[in-house]
Amino acid sequence: EVDLEERLGELDLRSDSDVLPPTDSTPEILKRALSGLSARWKNWWIRGILTLAMISVFFLIIYLGSFMLMLLVLSIQVKCYHEIITIGYRVYHSYDLPWFRSLSWYFLLCVNYFFYGETVADYFATFVQRREQLQFLIRYHRFISFALYLTGFCMFVLSLVKKHYRLQFYMFAWTHVTLLITVTQSHLVIQNLFEGMIWFLVPISSVICNDITAYIFGFFFGRTPLIKLSPKKTWEGFIGGFFSTVVFGFIFSYFLAQHQYFVCPVEYNSETNRFVTECEPSELFQMKKYSVPPLLQAVLGWETVNMYPFQMHSIALSTFASLIGPFGGFFASGFKRAFKIKDFADTIPGHGGIMDRFDCQYLMATFVHVYITSFIRGPNPSKLLKQLLILQPEQQLIVYKTLKSHLVEKGILQPSLRG
Repeated sequence: EVDLEERLGELDLRSDSDVLPPTDSTPEILKRALSGLSARWKNWWIRGILTLAMISVFFLIIYLGSFMLMLLVLSIQVKCYHEIITIGYRVYHSYDLPWFRSLSWYFLLCVNYFFYGETVADYFATFVQRREQLQFLIRYHRFISFALYLTGFCMFVLSLVKKHYRLQFYMFAWTHVTLLITVTQSHLVIQNLFEGMIWFLVPISSVICNDITAYIFGFFFGRTPLIKLSPKKTWEGFIGGFFSTVVFGFIFSYFLAQHQYFVCPVEYNSETNRFVTECEPSELFQMKKYSVPPLLQAVLGWETVNMYPFQMHSIALSTFASLIGPFGGFFASGFKRAFKIKDFADTIPGHGGIMDRFDCQYLMATFVHVYITSFIRGPNPSKLLKQLLILQPEQQLIVYKTLKSHLVEKGILQPSLRG
């Protein structure tokens, strides 16, 4: 019987190319244009050009609206999942495990069915109520989701092969951890988006800003290594990225907070079959006057300053993105070193795979979701109204009478309106 520990020991002795052969996906036109530069500056230009291209595409998708952003999140999730699963398959390909890839993608579909079904039931209740075929799916959504997962579980048990039990359970765990990292986190990104596009854009942009500015400061001024997991990361880049990100988040929030398109919760209008972002902006996005602390008054020369309350929250988001967010990248670096690979894939020249660009974003998404539920979110009358409309007429009448009686007792309704 082949021992897994012995096999893993053999993998540690392999060279990088033995595990995942490096490939160069840089377009030929870029190679020719940068052929006269040193490897260091060539990488600088490749990363810079591709970064500007990705940012431009991102702005275009923002312009196209919330639905396209959701599709983008889903596409990134699937690609990140593919990259991580592919590493596992390539490393252990010699075992030729039965059903491994098929079951991995089946579990991805099951988990996505569960999470997106929950989103549909939560945010599209009125739309679902009008279609009988969807009512059944939503009513028994969790049971159907469990049945689908249970089918995959049974398929996995039936696929167990003698001499490979331990490895198969190891890969079963690999699949589920990958699902936890990619699917659940991307679901939180969409949840944040529904709270208002600003809760999607500021965190994501802060991570991108920190990644870019830390790279720039580290490239030009980096001298002191930051962490052994990432030898190219420096304290100069880390500190420079922190201050740049906080300033960027504060200024970027100021511009976004002025527009309903970015601050209003994303809601689905069942009459027009479109996502809408129209509302009366909450207090977070209304200009207020703040007193400047005495210590800063002498430096700035201001006693008061006008700003949006959200800008204060942006400082917390930017701080997390620049101080804690990079640990998502360090975690990914440790993962790649464990399997002797440089990047998760070669999808983006100079950057690596999609997961290489979004390893910090997933950690950020969880923080933003926790931050909103802890410090921001309150009762949502719009969502409550949608839930009431789903009730049967008799149930709606009971709610109406109870609410009217409560309002009369509080003096909000006149006694003459009793009926």
